[in-house]
Amino acid sequence: MTTPRGFRDRADDSLLTLVGDIPELVKNLIVAEIDSAKKWLAKTAKDAGIGAGWFVAALFVLFWSVPVLGTFVIAGLSSWWPVWLSAIVVFAVMILIAVVLALLGYLRFRRLSNRETPVQSIALDVKEVRDEL
Repeated sequence: MTTPRGFRDRADDSLLTLVGDIPELVKNLIVAEIDSAKKWLAKTAKDAGIGAGWFVAALFVLFWSVPVLGTFVIAGLSSWWPVWLSAIVVFAVMILIAVVLALLGYLRFRRLSNRETPVQSIALDVKEVRDEL
């Protein structure tokens, strides 16, 4: 007889049968924990890579913002209002873009600390088994 989830009803099994199934159940638990750890590692590595990419993009924009600041200083000293005003506006926009890209990278890295690690999952399993004994 099977339950609605497809598992066999083990209420009528003998104690020796149940004890004999423990090694297989432990093996299945270990395999499931290893698969969970692999998935967690893959997702964590992906998010770290994307976050690093956002930071690189922010640094790239910031790197090219420095010449704009130089242009602002030169134009502001050698010319009248419209030239340096346009240069400072371009600089402000570049800084704003760098801040947005850095914020996107920071938010992606922050996701890493919010996830449950496989070690925490294993510790929870061990605690549940100890509570049952």
